[in-house]
Amino acid sequence: MSRKVVITGLGVMTSLGRDLSAFWNNLMEGKSGVSLIESFDTSDYPTKIAASIKDFNPEDYMDRKEARRMDRFVQFAIAACQFAIKDSGLVIGENADPERVGVSVGSGIGGLSTWEEQSRILFERGPKRVSPFFIPMLIANMASGQISIMTGAKGPNSTAVTACATGTHSIGDSFKIIQRGEADVMICGGAEATISPIGVAGFCSARAMSTRNDEPERASRPFDINRDGFVMGEGSGVLILESLEHAEKRGAKIYAEVIGYGMSGDAFHMTDPDPDGARRCMLRALNDAGLEPGEIDYINAHGTSTSVGDKSETTAIKNAFGDHAYKLAVSSTKSMTGHLLGAAGGVEALICCLAIKNGRIPPTINLDDQDPECDLDYVPNVPRTADIKVTMSNSFGFGGHNATIVLRKHEA
Repeated sequence: MSRKVVITGLGVMTSLGRDLSAFWNNLMEGKSGVSLIESFDTSDYPTKIAASIKDFNPEDYMDRKEARRMDRFVQFAIAACQFAIKDSGLVIGENADPERVGVSVGSGIGGLSTWEEQSRILFERGPKRVSPFFIPMLIANMASGQISIMTGAKGPNSTAVTACATGTHSIGDSFKIIQRGEADVMICGGAEATISPIGVAGFCSARAMSTRNDEPERASRPFDINRDGFVMGEGSGVLILESLEHAEKRGAKIYAEVIGYGMSGDAFHMTDPDPDGARRCMLRALNDAGLEPGEIDYINAHGTSTSVGDKSETTAIKNAFGDHAYKLAVSSTKSMTGHLLGAAGGVEALICCLAIKNGRIPPTINLDDQDPECDLDYVPNVPRTADIKVTMSNSFGFGGHNATIVLRKHEA
């Protein structure tokens, strides 16, 4: 059994906004969500910037008591899920059978701030003062678990934890679950909240993040010769996937069709990417979609703004697409949202949906002096109007985890 799968709802929570229209307009205006970190003292940190969500109140989306029992990444997931469900018009128990609605919302790291806070309590006040909710607050599967509890979704419930590939794996796995008939609807995507003292310290020690502290909005600059590392973001991107039959039966609007999913492992290095792993991943997604390389119009790149990563992805695209690589539009929206780690794939798939819907390609901002080794069309600095029929979204994570999905404009 192989069913068509479509996207009917989108929900986002990022530093660029939470309303879909405002979020999209900010992308089209080339705005950056990066600013100085205000949630803790960064005096001793080489990196003092991030794409933080500064006006988030969890009680806008859930009961205060429940919010206190959730890590920030779960709160983001709940909020984005509520937006996505509302956008889709889905009413579980009325126009969707609860046992046929599943959840797959992953996190690359999980409840890092909960680890941090409860460790401090342990060392300062002793083991008896550690919260009884410590474990269920921090485990990465709790975004899916809490969404299931709050929505009543009783179908397949799982969590991908594949670093920065998490969100895309969650969407791809959900696509396959529906395609093979195990669910009619999947709530899927990713959530992350690691802008904390230990999270920033860890990435600083790895020398992975930008230190362009005097120009926060210009710090994330994928494919630019002067890039000096990624900028951490936080938030969530959640999509509602449905079988085409189920969506049509309830008269749902359709953003796009999911038609391909590819996965691969680098088997190479813990943190440095191998372009061949990304190449194989993209080709597997194309093969799954039944497409030739020349049929892709736009790629939302992983494009983190690291020296090694951007060059590796560029090489992988050229090796996968051949001559067509130079005809593709490729952009990195992380230049505006920052790198949301496990949530990146959810947010970027959502962006691909909006690009198809609106016929506009978001730019790569801060691309002022293109790296000669990154020689593709990265849609520098300004958006582009285009008839986008097929898009690809790439996500590559530490450990050599690669994930690619392919979306197509839905023709009624």
